[in-house]
Amino acid sequence: MVEVRKICCIGAGYVGGPTCSVIAQMCPEVTVTVVDVNEDRIRAWNSDSLPIFEPGLQEVVDSCRGVNLFFSTDIDEAIKNADLVFISVNTPTKTFGIGKGRAADLKYIEACARRIANVSIGCKIVVEKSTVPVRAAESIRRIFNANTKSSFNFQVLSNPEFLAEGTAIADLKNPDRVLIGGDETPEGQHAIEALRSIYEHWVPKSKIITTNTWSSELSKLAANAFLAQRISSINSISALCEVTGADVEEVAHAIGTDQRIGSCFLKASVGFGGSCFQKDVLNLVYLCEVLNLPEVARYWQQVIEINDYQRKRFSSRIISCLFNTVTDKKIALLGFAFKKNTGDTRESSSIYISRYLLEEGACLHIYDPKVKAQQIMHDLIQPTPSERHDPATVDLYSPACENAHAIVICTEWDMFTELDYEKIYKAMLKPAFIFDGRRILDSLHDQLQHIGFQVETIGKRVNQRIHFTAIEDKSEIDQQQPLKKIKL
Repeated sequence: MVEVRKICCIGAGYVGGPTCSVIAQMCPEVTVTVVDVNEDRIRAWNSDSLPIFEPGLQEVVDSCRGVNLFFSTDIDEAIKNADLVFISVNTPTKTFGIGKGRAADLKYIEACARRIANVSIGCKIVVEKSTVPVRAAESIRRIFNANTKSSFNFQVLSNPEFLAEGTAIADLKNPDRVLIGGDETPEGQHAIEALRSIYEHWVPKSKIITTNTWSSELSKLAANAFLAQRISSINSISALCEVTGADVEEVAHAIGTDQRIGSCFLKASVGFGGSCFQKDVLNLVYLCEVLNLPEVARYWQQVIEINDYQRKRFSSRIISCLFNTVTDKKIALLGFAFKKNTGDTRESSSIYISRYLLEEGACLHIYDPKVKAQQIMHDLIQPTPSERHDPATVDLYSPACENAHAIVICTEWDMFTELDYEKIYKAMLKPAFIFDGRRILDSLHDQLQHIGFQVETIGKRVNQRIHFTAIEDKSEIDQQQPLKKIKL
């Protein structure tokens, strides 16, 4: 069995950085080097301001950076010295050509494989850490076979990540399982044991699952597809609840107590986001189409369509409540990350809702505690030029709720439950609306209605109370002061 003393990770993003930081902390005798072509990203990893926000990550990095954890742009040197190489690069959905909008673009995976083959000597274990389609390991192996020197021996493993952003460090330190797939040859099994020995530093043996390579790759896609399916399932029920008078939270609790179903991922919202769910479901759809399984492809495609429907439905509800027009109306959108405790905006429902409202002429004022203004603007002008939205209609700096017609909560940040809503209400135009897209204000509905808000939420009809009390003079409010220490 190969003894792993040096690890190289190609890709310093949301997967590679946290994963290898935890490995370095848990395996002090192993030298871990994370490399990336992006110099700014590596510079950030070597600073006190990490390029990604993840609770607990800074403490992990500080504990071992410069000791046995290093971040570098010298990719070739790190590959040469490594016993094991993780490939943790992006695998975006193709935007053109065959499989556009569904198939994974493996150009970065291929580039890594060619670079490893070009500079490597001796024995190397190469591990897919990125989310890849089934049989991607075979493609890497073919590149190695066609380009390697006689002095280079290799084994290709699949070791997909199952992290949830916002809890990644906890997930890495106490995983539900670690999955390792490899060849069923003696050499392949030795490689699996070498990687297993790394994880056994802190993960119980019973939680380390070994399979063949193809099962490992498909398990990652299937896991994310099942999770996305549950979210779309409860979101479809939320639409039914709103027209029948049921409460989707009560329905979710009732069905979640069934041990055969369980309560996880039964939280109705404006839809799932993040880098994995949509990408992996679409990848699964494309795989089924290519393998002539159209019925299976249509089944999983519906998961995506329900997610899109939920976003459009929520946006339409906002427009409908605001007297069927949002043209030139100021709307405060709270939250832009796809979930709380992360700064990641990839496929965030906030992006889609913002675009729908902008297309209707709304003036958006957006606030998120962890997403930079530049990232928000970048996300909103990403589509093709014909679909771009005028950045002048998006304000990221002025007090978000002052003179707003409505507040729209798109991310479930805890701080949004602690705002001084009475003060906010006085600063808004009347009638003042709150649209809770994350069901985080349920316990405040009575209080909000007593203040005077018109409350709308996901999966429930809120009985509105009409107040005829006089409105205090807004001039008494210091609009420039942060609300509960939060600058909106």
